[in-house]
Amino acid sequence: MNFSEFLKYVPKIAKETLPATEAHAKMVPPERIDFLKTNSFSSLVPKKAAVLMLLYPKDDVTHLALIVRNSYPGIHASQIAFPGGKVELYDADLSQTALRETHEEIGVAKEKVNVIRAFSEVYIPPSNYLVSPFLGFSNTELLFDLNPEEVSGIIELPLAMFLDESIVVSVNMSTSYATNISVPAFQIDEHLVWGATAMMMSELKEMFKKVL
Repeated sequence: MNFSEFLKYVPKIAKETLPATEAHAKMVPPERIDFLKTNSFSSLVPKKAAVLMLLYPKDDVTHLALIVRNSYPGIHASQIAFPGGKVELYDADLSQTALRETHEEIGVAKEKVNVIRAFSEVYIPPSNYLVSPFLGFSNTELLFDLNPEEVSGIIELPLAMFLDESIVVSVNMSTSYATNISVPAFQIDEHLVWGATAMMMSELKEMFKKVL
């Protein structure tokens, strides 16, 4: 989809009901669905974080930005994610966290981003983070300036590829809670996106399927 066409749908996207748990459940193993539907995150006192699902034009084709996190000691090292991170005391709200972290990680200034809306929170059990995704767009093509301490690469995903059902796959892997289980994921060229980021992508995809 060309970007000028996408912009026509922004008002509808801003008002559409979120698919939430129904969409998230498409990208979690069957063993985790009951946890997803019944667990009370507030009782675990999770840490807060926010990410930005950033859309932008590249040769007038709508793209979605994902990052490849650096290899480092930690739970989320080398994973595919949206730019974002933990809340700091000086952040005015969660959307400002997402915008600040996006600037720090991939060099996109907040003045270039129009935030459309918040999406449903996603809880990450291994790190006890509750992540708030925000959908935003830039009207102009972007030049990314990656922070080498945090980001090793960027994936520029065309919207048409994102909406293609053939990139949804099932792979066997070992996770923090099980060994050799079947996990739903997005296969983007050589990159595999699963877990919390895949859940956020699933809600975004289901939203787009309703409004585009």
